[in-house]
Amino acid sequence: MKVQSYALEQQAIEREHRMKQLRNETEQLRNETEQLRKENARLAAINSRLDRFEQEHFSSLNQALSTGDS
Repeated sequence: MKVQSYALEQQAIEREHRMKQLRNETEQLRNETEQLRKENARLAAINSRLDRFEQEHFSSLNQALSTGDS
């Protein structure tokens, strides 16, 4: 009976340990997800600025070429 009780207690301890690990992993994944969201927003802003720059640059270049000012 004591052996069975000890085994059940060990299983409970192992389950609790695994649950703590899973909670920690979940929190780490949440943090990583948030960092990725921030990085994605930063890159989207850079991409938007780059698009505007290209549009302005190529628009000016096309105007210069069409008027012969190049």
